[in-house]
Amino acid sequence: MSGLFYSLGRMAGPKIRKVKWMWKSMTGTEADAIKQENEVGRDLANEIRSRLEIDKNPKTLKILSDSAPRLAACVANRFRTFSFESIISSEPNAFALPGGFIFVTNSLFELCQWNQDEVAFILAHEMGHVIRGHAMNRIMSNFAITAASRAVPVRGAITGWIKKVGVQYLESAYSQDMESQADKLAVLLIDSAGFKPDASIKLLRRLEEMKSPEQESKVGSYFSTHPPYWQRIRDIEKVLSK
Repeated sequence: MSGLFYSLGRMAGPKIRKVKWMWKSMTGTEADAIKQENEVGRDLANEIRSRLEIDKNPKTLKILSDSAPRLAACVANRFRTFSFESIISSEPNAFALPGGFIFVTNSLFELCQWNQDEVAFILAHEMGHVIRGHAMNRIMSNFAITAASRAVPVRGAITGWIKKVGVQYLESAYSQDMESQADKLAVLLIDSAGFKPDASIKLLRRLEEMKSPEQESKVGSYFSTHPPYWQRIRDIEKVLSK
């Protein structure tokens, strides 16, 4: 899917925006900061929708429509909003944009065997990256967009950033510590939302069994950037034991 992500570098520029969100998010209220973050994420989400095919499988839509409100209702910060969409790709993948725009590939649903509890863990994991500020911080810390923000107004700053690093950057830029934080928050979220928290362990154990060269291609690069399966399972078990 990485090649498909790189093709987004040729997209048309998003709407012209003064990149005041770079400093407003540090000087305004929490509500102001989240509003600005949401606008950035919306621009990126619109560009992604313009280039990738949206998954309209009724089975996928049902899982998302059933899971989304339950998970979102358990987020303590009421300023936070989330949207969940599935896109068509042969590679299992998921990523979160600033502002709570979360995309999951249809093949990741297949990898989860259409199990709603397992899918909920993936969704909640990506929500964790948004809640903990990982999604926004990753963009804020990138030199290309930080440098562009120094000039106001700036045309196409977000698109310029995508051209520079590729949307593949959205897949793999988190540290393993951030991935661990997202896992722990995800387990708490799915438990609060009424999903089975041990589904996370079942999914990770199944993936660990697929580490053979013949099976590894089915897993894709999404999980390879996370901590080892055994470590994720151990950390999740610690959360569940409490």
